[in-house]
Amino acid sequence: MRPVWRVADVRAAEAGLMATLPSGALMQRAAAGLARRCALLLADRGGVYGARVLLLVGSGDNGGDALYAGARLAGRGAAVDALLLSPERAHVGGLAALRAAGGRVVDRPSAVVDLVLDGIVGIGGTGGLRETADQLAGSLAERVGRDGARATVVAVDVPSGVAVDTGHVPLTDAGRPGAVRADVTVAFGALKPALVVGPAAPLAGQVDLVDIGLTPWLRGSPALRVTEWSDVADWWPALGDSSEKYTRGVVGVATGSATYPGAAVLSVGGALAGPTGLVRYAGGARAEVVHQHPSVIATGRVADAGRVQAWVCGSGLGTGEDSAAELRAVLAAPVPVVLDADALTLLVDGKLADRLRGRDAPIVVTPHDREFARLCGEMPGEDRVAAALRLAAWMNAVVLLKGDRTIVGTPDGRAYVNPTGTPALATGGTGDVLAGLLGSLLAAGLAPERAATAAAYLHGLAGREAAGGGPVTAPDVAAALRPVLARLG
Repeated sequence: MRPVWRVADVRAAEAGLMATLPSGALMQRAAAGLARRCALLLADRGGVYGARVLLLVGSGDNGGDALYAGARLAGRGAAVDALLLSPERAHVGGLAALRAAGGRVVDRPSAVVDLVLDGIVGIGGTGGLRETADQLAGSLAERVGRDGARATVVAVDVPSGVAVDTGHVPLTDAGRPGAVRADVTVAFGALKPALVVGPAAPLAGQVDLVDIGLTPWLRGSPALRVTEWSDVADWWPALGDSSEKYTRGVVGVATGSATYPGAAVLSVGGALAGPTGLVRYAGGARAEVVHQHPSVIATGRVADAGRVQAWVCGSGLGTGEDSAAELRAVLAAPVPVVLDADALTLLVDGKLADRLRGRDAPIVVTPHDREFARLCGEMPGEDRVAAALRLAAWMNAVVLLKGDRTIVGTPDGRAYVNPTGTPALATGGTGDVLAGLLGSLLAAGLAPERAATAAAYLHGLAGREAAGGGPVTAPDVAAALRPVLARLG
């Protein structure tokens, strides 16, 4: 997993490292990595020599990084212009280096720009872009290069204007995001939350991490961690010669109803795609489930289902007294449970939340934002990581807070973010598939936080594969899970 660090931790690490280096050495490392990435981008647009590069330069070290990188590009024959947002506070050394290399300071951007370096505000910025900077950022889309294509925008460490520790993006008075939208962000030394969570993450574009020697100086615990394919592959249950359906795990699925049979079919489909050997269904849609999935053992009630290693409960279950009784039966079982959709509503309306705190077996809840609000009384707000962790601590459960960048929070304060999300999954029934897959992973023996992060990661990949650039339905996602999971061996 890739660690993600808060600003205070990064600042402390930088201070420790700089104390061991000659003055300015750390900035030169950052500028060298930044210039190298810009040169690679320009190579795809006709080369560095003769390229038109615009630096948007704020005050402080972020502007200094941009100026020193611009000096390196100018030394290779690029025509580099620097637009200083605070001329009196521009980095003195960086500005001198740019001028010595043939770069120039300008009052307005050139009509032709191949690449824009966003060095307006770094990790110390707060409150979104000021008016002049926002107007400049908004004009970036209008610039075109020598090849007639839109200028490539590269952010220095983070896109200017984002809330670095939360991923929040303030809106301007005109209602648009008050931050730069980058094609590429070159991050120095460590990933920051705004690069991976919240509405800021899409603004970062492709994130490239430049090693400046910071890692040994990062202390304490990361703010969160980013799941990678290698993590999921390492966790995936391996089949052996003696494996059989019961040793692989049995997952129980208490979802759907006569009114909502599709929820049962989809959640069972997600469970069947997972690593367990057997699925037991309990609910009012058993005829439809068996018709669609003949390998499933189906009964009408949780009490009649037989032994399982984990339960999935909620999708399409309904919120009446019979549904509440089924939820109570699930919660009484001494096995891990996944609670989704109607089960979350029943926790609030049926005042069953106290039953969660007394359980010894793990619980995973999977709310989207509106379900989160029903549980907590308010929306997740600007800091989705903190919101997920608060709910996890209150419920003593692992929380999978669904969204474009799904967050997994644990009761002991660990947080994970999924990088594979796609807007294609914002359609009815895909959450049912996710819940079924998650239950299968729990039944196979994965720890709750690993099951949740792996399920979100694989579900996102399936959504991308199913979409293929076009519309997607929940059955498409369930079907796409199988080839995705097959790559795990």
